[in-house]
Amino acid sequence: MSHNTFGHLFRVTTWGESHGPALGCVIDGCPPGLALTEADIQAYLDKRRPGTSRFVTQRQEPDAVKILSGVFEDDRTGGQVTTGTPILLLIENVDQRSKDYAAIRDLYRPGHADYTYDLKYGVRDYRGGGRSSARETAARVAAGAVARKVISGVTIRAALVQIGPHRIDRARWDWAECERNPFWCPDAETAKTWETFLDQTRKAGSSAGAIIEVHAENAPAGLGAPLYGKLDAELAAALMSINAVKGVEIGDGFAAAALAGEENADEMRMGQDGRPVFRSNHAGGILGGISTGQTIVARFAVKPTSSILTPRQTVSAQGEDADIETKGRHDPCVGIRAAPVGEAMVACVLADHVLRHRGQTGR
Repeated sequence: MSHNTFGHLFRVTTWGESHGPALGCVIDGCPPGLALTEADIQAYLDKRRPGTSRFVTQRQEPDAVKILSGVFEDDRTGGQVTTGTPILLLIENVDQRSKDYAAIRDLYRPGHADYTYDLKYGVRDYRGGGRSSARETAARVAAGAVARKVISGVTIRAALVQIGPHRIDRARWDWAECERNPFWCPDAETAKTWETFLDQTRKAGSSAGAIIEVHAENAPAGLGAPLYGKLDAELAAALMSINAVKGVEIGDGFAAAALAGEENADEMRMGQDGRPVFRSNHAGGILGGISTGQTIVARFAVKPTSSILTPRQTVSAQGEDADIETKGRHDPCVGIRAAPVGEAMVACVLADHVLRHRGQTGR
């Protein structure tokens, strides 16, 4: 299987399977001299970790990360720092239950990658989906923690803005609220609605989709390379690569189609510091594929978890019609744990573009 690496100068290769002994990533191109410890990475992995509430999978994985290479410390470094060489991060799997999948090893789960993996490779790991499992995203979150070191002045935050048909009220947006509920929801009232909705969904053996919004504040202007290295294009590709994502928007996205030209254009006036000030941000902080210095805003839609208890029609690997219900431990809304993953992918793309911009312009 190829194409397990993304990025140009800040390059990340992930490896491992859902039910293998471990998973992780190799980060190549991280600049030297950046302070980096396992605790720096663990803080972000804990946000994505399973088993943290009744609204996510109850698989109990500590997701404890180990740094196996690419760092050094002695009495001159002032702590552990990156060396500029490849950084290998390891996360062990400790709570696999492969037996949960024995009954469906010859059946293709609707909505999953079972059929397409088998079609392409002629072999598939049926234990939790193997490489196609969202378990792989733990490695992305770990890589994103390292990427944040490269762009230390940028603040990246994600929030869920919709679960199923229930959207937040943007007038009640409070970033601090995201840390107070299990949904990364910036609206306390809507979080209560989601709690009731997901309890009902889970008891019905079903699942729900979600929309996550990511903000990157204080991102420098000038990132991105037209025509085929546009920042928004690469952000979209990175977010689209996350498991179960079926749509990405930058700025107003599809809603811009309903606006008039004078509504959509982000007007400018000169600020007191001699630089232009934008009066709106419909473009999501990116124009012509290059960052403007405004907050970068991206949203991505996550489909309902395909593993559900409700019986579904399918076919077997032997070409026979069959019915299937997926047992085991699954997220009723996989979008909840996608918020830290979205942050990580944005961080990796921005770190890559910062290094590329520095290499081309010297700034």
